[in-house]
Amino acid sequence: MTARTLLTDARLIDPEAGTETRGDLLIENGRIARLGAGLAAAMADAPDLRRIDCAGRALAPGIVDMRVFIGEPGARHRESYRTGGLAAAAGGVTTIVAQPDTEPPVDDPAVIEFIARRAAEVCPVRVRVMGALTRGLQGRQMSEMGFLQDAGAVAFTDADRPVADPTVMARCMRYAASLGALVVHHPQEPHFARAGCATAGFFSTKLGLPGVPAMAERMMLERDLALVEMTGVRYHADMLSTRGALEALRRARAQGLPVTAAASVHHLTLNEFDIADYRTFFKFDPPLRAEEDRAALVEAVAEGLIDVIVSSHLPQDEELKRLPFEQAAPGAVGLETLLPAALQMVHAGAMDLPTLFRRLSLAPARLLGLDCGRLAPGAPADLVLFDPDAPWVLDRARLRSRSKNTPFDLRRMQGRVLATFVGGRQVFDRAAEEAA
Repeated sequence: MTARTLLTDARLIDPEAGTETRGDLLIENGRIARLGAGLAAAMADAPDLRRIDCAGRALAPGIVDMRVFIGEPGARHRESYRTGGLAAAAGGVTTIVAQPDTEPPVDDPAVIEFIARRAAEVCPVRVRVMGALTRGLQGRQMSEMGFLQDAGAVAFTDADRPVADPTVMARCMRYAASLGALVVHHPQEPHFARAGCATAGFFSTKLGLPGVPAMAERMMLERDLALVEMTGVRYHADMLSTRGALEALRRARAQGLPVTAAASVHHLTLNEFDIADYRTFFKFDPPLRAEEDRAALVEAVAEGLIDVIVSSHLPQDEELKRLPFEQAAPGAVGLETLLPAALQMVHAGAMDLPTLFRRLSLAPARLLGLDCGRLAPGAPADLVLFDPDAPWVLDRARLRSRSKNTPFDLRRMQGRVLATFVGGRQVFDRAAEEAA
C-alpha cells in the first residue's frame, strides 16, 4: 500500500459541518491530510501517489455500528470476526462494536483480550467491544466494570437482556457514573414482553400471534430515566421503536438528563404488516411496530431526538429461523444492508446525506469516545465511497455474513457501497470483486 492516496471528484459528505461539496481528499499515513476543491489539480505532478477517480460518487466517514452480535467465541458457526468483518467492509462499516453475549460472555478482561487478538488477526475493520453490565448477563450482580474498562470496553450492556431488578440497575449505574462510563440498555420490560412475538393489537390478533404491548418499551425506559436522574450516569437506549418511548425520551432531554438513543434500520424501514405471511426473517426483538411508530422514528432521527442508527446485526442459524413464527429466533443480519436500507429515508426526502451520516458515523463515534466518524484533516481515513442512486436486487445467498437471515432478500435496493477504507487501507473494492 502506498502511503498516499488521492480520491478525486467526490461528493464529500461532512456530517460534522452538515455539508455536501464536490472535491478531492488526500490520505497520508492512514489519516485524512487535506480535502477540498482543486486539490487534484494542485497535486497533478506529485510522485508516489495512488489516484482513485470517484466520478462524482459520495464519499463519507465510515459507519460506526454500535450494535453488532458476533458469535465468536462460542458460536462461530453463526458469525466469526472474519466473516463479520468481510460483511462490514462490504457495507461501508469501518468500526463494529461487538455485544458481550458470547460464550463465555464479556464479563472478564481475558475475553476482551481474546477478541482484540482475534479481530486483529482476521478482521479487516476496526473492532471495539462492550463489556457486560452484570456478571454472566444474568442481571443479578454487577460486573467488574473497572477492570473491563481498563481492558478496553467502550461501554457496558447486557445486550438484549434487560436488567429487571431496579436495585441491581441502580447499583450498576452508580458505579458506571463514577467511572465516567456509558451504560447501554435494552428498554423492554421482560415480564410484560416475555410471551409475545408481535406488537399487540388488531393485526397480531388477526394473525393469531401473542402480542408484546408497546407499553413494555415505555415502562422500562421510564424506569431507566428515573434511575438516570438519581445516579447521573450517561445512558443510551440501544433500540427504541415506539412513539410512547420517544415522548419519554423528549421529556428527559428537556430536563437535561445525559440520555441518548438508537433505532435499528429495520424498525426505520419496516412495519408490522411485513410479518403478514409469517416470514420469520421479519421477527425482531422488539417486534416490528405500527406504521405510525415507524414514521415517528424517522422524524426523530431527522430532528436528532434519535442520535444513532444501528444495524442490530444478529446472525441466526437456518434451523433457528425455519420454525413456526412464535418459536423462531428473533433478529437479522444487517452489516451489508445497513447503508442501502437507511438510504431509503434519504430517497423519501426525510433527511439529507450529512444528517444520515451524523447518525451512522459521527454520533456513535462521539458517544464511545472514538476518533473517527469525521471528514476532517487529522481524522482517521476510515471512509466509504458509495453510489446513493445505484439500483440492485439483494440476493441473500451472496451476503458475506456466515448467516443469511435478512428481511431484504430479493428486495430492490437503491444505493450501493463501492469501496471502503480503514486507516487509509482499502479493505473493499466492488469493481475488483466483480471483475474477478
